[in-house]
Amino acid sequence: MRYFVFCQSDLVLEKHGDTCRIPQEAPTDVKPWTVVMDIDGDKAYRIDTPLAETERYVMCPLRQSYYRLEEEEYLKAGKCQELLYWERNTRFCGVCGGPMQFDTPISKKCTHCGKEIWPQLATAVIVLIRRRVASPAGATPAPAGATYRVSGGSPAGKEEVLLVNAKSFRDDHYGLVAGFVETGETLEQAVHREVMEETGLRITNLRYFGSQPWPYPCGLMVGFTADYDSGSIHLQATELAKGAWFDRDHLPHIPEKLSIARQLIDAWLATTPDTAQP
Repeated sequence: MRYFVFCQSDLVLEKHGDTCRIPQEAPTDVKPWTVVMDIDGDKAYRIDTPLAETERYVMCPLRQSYYRLEEEEYLKAGKCQELLYWERNTRFCGVCGGPMQFDTPISKKCTHCGKEIWPQLATAVIVLIRRRVASPAGATPAPAGATYRVSGGSPAGKEEVLLVNAKSFRDDHYGLVAGFVETGETLEQAVHREVMEETGLRITNLRYFGSQPWPYPCGLMVGFTADYDSGSIHLQATELAKGAWFDRDHLPHIPEKLSIARQLIDAWLATTPDTAQP
C-alpha cells in the first residue's frame, strides 16, 4: 500500500537512493478529522502544513514529480490529486445545501435530498496544425539542392507548425492551440471553433492523436493533428500573446516533456517531409 499525501499541490516523496518513490507507510500522523480516501488499493489524504525536508522525505510539486517518479506513480498521483480536489469541493449539496457523504469510494450522496454526484472532468482539446510551404505561383523552380525562401523566412517545400504563446503561460515557451470543450459540442467542433477564435484560421484533415489526464486540477486533454486550410493569423488578444509558423530548424522554446503538447510536437519532429501529410 502506498500513501499519496498532498499539501496543496505539493506531493510527499520518499527518497530511495538516487530516485524517489511514493511512501509505503503514512509519512505523517493522520488526524481524526482527516479525510483519507481509498483509491485502487492505495491511500490519499491532505495535510495543512508541508513537511520539512528530511533524510527520508521531501515535498515536490506534482508537475515536477513527473521527473522524479516512475510514470505509473506519477499518473496515480495525478488521479489522487484530482479525487482529493473533488472531495474538498463537494462537501455540501449543490441542490439543497445539505452535507454530502461518501456512498462509494468515488461517489457521494446528499444526506438530506439524496442527490448523487461523481467526479467530473474538464475536457479540453489541443491541436497541432501543420502546413507545407510552397513556392509562389510562377516562380522559377530552385536548382536541385538550393533553398527557396518565401515571406516569413521559411524554406519552400518545408513543413511548418503553428505555435502560440498564451498569456497564461508562466514563461516564454510556445505551445499549441488549445481550449475547453463547450456544452453541446463534439470534440471535433471544439477544435475547429478554438482554432478560428484564437487564430482566425481554418483547418482540414482533423485526426485524433491521443489523450492525457491533466490533473491541474481536474482536466482531460484530447489531442489532434490537422492541416492548414486557409486564412491569415489573427491572434485572439485576450488569450494569446504571440503566434507564428515554425519549421523544424527554427523552433522556439517548446513545452516540457510531461505534456501532450510536447508529445504532439515530438511526433511531428519524428516524421520526415516525405512521410508527413501534404
